[in-house]
Amino acid sequence: MDKVLRNIQLTGAVLIMIATVVAFGVEIKEMVVTKEINLADILLLFIYLEVLGMVTSYWGAQKIRLTYPLFIAITAIARLIILQKKDLEAVSLIYESGAILIMAIAILILRLRRSKMIKVDLDKNDL
Repeated sequence: MDKVLRNIQLTGAVLIMIATVVAFGVEIKEMVVTKEINLADILLLFIYLEVLGMVTSYWGAQKIRLTYPLFIAITAIARLIILQKKDLEAVSLIYESGAILIMAIAILILRLRRSKMIKVDLDKNDL
């Protein structure tokens, strides 16, 4: 049963990788056709690269590092802020930037857990 589930997970990772590469290519094609590159487009390409990095990391280590989804979420919220431009209420901008700050702090805490000052037992598989 474990082998079947493992194969399903690896198949899913391959499908995600293929879909991401196709989406990356479609976005590049769209930029070439329109002859216009916006910051939102570049951030979308970064999201695709982060997803590819997450799939690569998963394939090699057989587990997902917790920081990859956080980086993807930060980039996605930044892209959302840029796309909304001036149509956004100030309070929404504060909430979205606060969400980015919380995720950045979470990444910092995840990175600090490997610090020698904070003696965390890294042999556990809980993170």
